[in-house]
Amino acid sequence: MANYEKRLMRVLRYIHENPASDMSLDRLADEAAMSRFHWHRVFHAMTGETCAQAVRRVRLHKAACLLLLEDTRPEEISQAVGYDNPRSFGRAFASQYGASPAQFRKQGVHVAPLMTRKQGEGPMFPVTIRDEAPRVIAGVVHKGAYSQIGAAFEAFFATCQKNNLWPRIGNPVGIYFDNPEAVPEADLRSMAGAELRLDDVPEGLEGYAVAGGRYAVLTLRGPYELIPQAYEALFGKWLPESGEMPGDAPCFEMYLNNPMETPREDLLTEICLPLADKAEETA
Repeated sequence: MANYEKRLMRVLRYIHENPASDMSLDRLADEAAMSRFHWHRVFHAMTGETCAQAVRRVRLHKAACLLLLEDTRPEEISQAVGYDNPRSFGRAFASQYGASPAQFRKQGVHVAPLMTRKQGEGPMFPVTIRDEAPRVIAGVVHKGAYSQIGAAFEAFFATCQKNNLWPRIGNPVGIYFDNPEAVPEADLRSMAGAELRLDDVPEGLEGYAVAGGRYAVLTLRGPYELIPQAYEALFGKWLPESGEMPGDAPCFEMYLNNPMETPREDLLTEICLPLADKAEETA
């Protein structure tokens, strides 16, 4: 746990000390020395807030302190805490503190908003580490909200039926390439497909190579609505306590039984998180 807390505190220190600097997820992942694919999940699972929420909270707290301790104009303070547009700063500040910067300065009282920590224990899910062979996923690419990927799976299954691919594919797989914190919902990329046991990807499908190696595999028994909680448990509890570091590749989900034939409480999903080689784990 200490190693992950060290990374977390390093990022929070960077935000506090450099409020007007680059706060992109890639930059914060670099500060944490962690894969850009997984840093946002680790941060959210450990703190209860997204990176963007933390940046906003710290910037506005810094602005509130400057308003009370200095005579600097609000327009200059907005620049100092990373807001190029004073109007955007004013709206964000009023939303956080219930008063405009000028009104807040007149009131002269400030209570710092604290980082939101997770309270209580969430559900636990079994996690094992196993070696996976390289595989090729053939599927239909989906662009847009991840919650709408069902249409891509329908298209994938229809292509399998048309081309009699059922004997040549494995369990259905979902791959989610982008971070919803950093990518607009309309531009999110994912793939609905399955492992392909052919040399060539059939027409109408696209191929994606999944690297082999060590994976942490969380097994979820229950309805798909529990998948977000499973990710929270994997990144917020198991990963920090494991001493492992995530690899620089996206997770993928494997759906082990058919939701059309299986009761919701018996659905089995594996969330597969690539792990870094031991030589790559030093921060």
